Amino acid sequence: MGPPMSETEKYLFDLHGYLIVRGALSEAEVAEANAAITASAALLLERKGAALRNTPRRAGEYMGGDGETGRQELGEVLNLPADRGGRCFRRLLAHPALVPYLHEVVGPGYRLDHMPLVIQNPRGSEGFSLHGGTVGADGTFNPDLAYQWSHGKMYNALVAVSVALTDVGPGDGGFVVIPGSHKSNYPTPAALIDGLENVGDALVQPTLRAGDAIIFSEGTVHGAAAWRGEHERRLALYRFAPACRAYGRAYLEDWKMGAEAQEDLTDAERAVLAPPFANRLERPQLDPEDVTTTRIEGRSEAKKAWDKQVYRAEYF
Repeated sequence: MGPPMSETEKYLFDLHGYLIVRGALSEAEVAEANAAITASAALLLERKGAALRNTPRRAGEYMGGDGETGRQELGEVLNLPADRGGRCFRRLLAHPALVPYLHEVVGPGYRLDHMPLVIQNPRGSEGFSLHGGTVGADGTFNPDLAYQWSHGKMYNALVAVSVALTDVGPGDGGFVVIPGSHKSNYPTPAALIDGLENVGDALVQPTLRAGDAIIFSEGTVHGAAAWRGEHERRLALYRFAPACRAYGRAYLEDWKMGAEAQEDLTDAERAVLAPPFANRLERPQLDPEDVTTTRIEGRSEAKKAWDKQVYRAEYF
């Protein structure tokens, strides 16, 4: 298990709205994930055409790239068979290096909220216009993505984990973020969203080594610059929510996972895939000190028996 989130890391996440965990995945794990993507190359789909672009045609080269090349996406990573590397993507649901951070920024009983996604960017492919934010485009509070601080603790409605599977050098493009924007009281200006306004150092493109993980609040304004690196960019993107919250709804269809993939899950990974409900209603939670085990905060047997009489069901 990785170490608990340090006081410095908590400070930086609260200050910036994101944090980079260096070396979250080992070289062997990165190689395993890349081999799995290569073996599943036929499943990668390219976003082509104006209707599917993540940046409008009017977007500048910084966001829009060459105007034609789209990013490639693979959304079936949880369902990949073990002999094609699927285990490595299921492992990321409860990875020992990430669980302490997710316990801190999302909370005990954290759950997968969106289907995970592998993104591959060839040179010249478009980025993604800036999005997210605690304040919506109309200037009102956005509780679905919000970052909040209350009574000595941070609360995030939705948190993303982007795991770099290739290096990202200075000026290569990829993930960009406006540090501190999770605390902004104003909506993001339209010209800035599409990369049409130069704000200098206010927009940051972190440099990464393969295996680094960016953990960020969806309340932090972020996006992607067009990819200008000589090599293809690859990453795995996961979104997590607190035990009681749901933005996505893939859990209603069991994450579209086949029987083979479901049988391959550990108890800890299965707990992260549970639908939204409160910890006190006997939700399985990962033990932050031992990621291989789960724990349950239960109610008394007498109260559970009473509820069963009242509701004619195991849980209300």
